[in-house]
Amino acid sequence: MYDWPEIRAETDAQWRVLRAAFAAHGIAAPERLSRDIDPMALWRAPRLVLAQCCGLPYVRFLRESVVLLGAPDYAVPGCPPGYYCSAIVVRAEDPRERLGAFRGARPAVNDTGSQSGWAALMYRLAMEGRAAGFLAAPVMTGAHRASARAVAEGRADLAALDYVSWRLALRFEPAAARLRVLTLTEPTPGLPMIAASGTAPARYRAILGEVLENLPRHLREALGIHGFCPFGPEDYAPIARRWQALAQASRA
Repeated sequence: MYDWPEIRAETDAQWRVLRAAFAAHGIAAPERLSRDIDPMALWRAPRLVLAQCCGLPYVRFLRESVVLLGAPDYAVPGCPPGYYCSAIVVRAEDPRERLGAFRGARPAVNDTGSQSGWAALMYRLAMEGRAAGFLAAPVMTGAHRASARAVAEGRADLAALDYVSWRLALRFEPAAARLRVLTLTEPTPGLPMIAASGTAPARYRAILGEVLENLPRHLREALGIHGFCPFGPEDYAPIARRWQALAQASRA
């Protein structure tokens, strides 16, 4: 889910370490990561060895058909291990200091099926008593990085960016220098690691814990991974509750 071109070599190196660990436990795994498959088809593949998905699609569409293993710990400030949040970003020169001052503003949104890029922002507005039409129609971008660019270029006024993606943007995306963080959303369980239905979760969690807790330093620094947190479906119940609250509010 954080497969930026600038860290693709390190992502591939991490997979080689994971694949070797799987092999040591008698589990066959592909030699290379699959990057050319539709995400929903990939997540639902009956022979899926391992993938990372967004929390909202997990609770809405996947939890009955995949095995949830847990989430990497990206050491996001202000969040428990394995959790993350969204950074709501605006242009650096925008004088508004509160989210409530953005009535009628245009949000840049990677995908309306995204927990961090859409649902987190909508839930935050709902908790502040803002109606569903508080913001203008979203500018659809297809990616957090593109959302950052849309705000920096003035095509949108604000965006909710997955905090790990925001950190990557600060490192690699020039447009990020023209943005600032307005506020952060509530901590949420991180992007889940999943495997095909029938996978033995305890075995996989042990492998992921062993590998991600002991990544070589250069991979840990490049990918921002500090460990692994074994989570179960019940840990993602807050995402489901927030989504249900949003759905009810939209029908009111």
